[in-house]
Amino acid sequence: MKKTLTALTLAAALSGFAGAALASEGHAKIDAPRDQWMSVDQITQKMTAEGYKVRRVKVEDGAYEVYALDANGKRVEAIVHPVTGQILGNDQDD
Repeated sequence: MKKTLTALTLAAALSGFAGAALASEGHAKIDAPRDQWMSVDQITQKMTAEGYKVRRVKVEDGAYEVYALDANGKRVEAIVHPVTGQILGNDQDD
């Protein structure tokens, strides 16, 4: 199965977070205090409202990693900014 990586503009630059740096995995590592993070439930609700069926949410390199199905039923692994909930990038099955 071929996977395509879609890189989006770093939310940190748009949101004014100066602590973001590129991680070796190719996504942003966010250095935001945990008390500013959205909860897993809030991330799940936001992703659901955007049309995803969320299967799992975990913390990875200072961001949320969300495993979900998109509106077409394709598996998506999205890197989500923990404060803004913005998708920073994703891997999607073709």
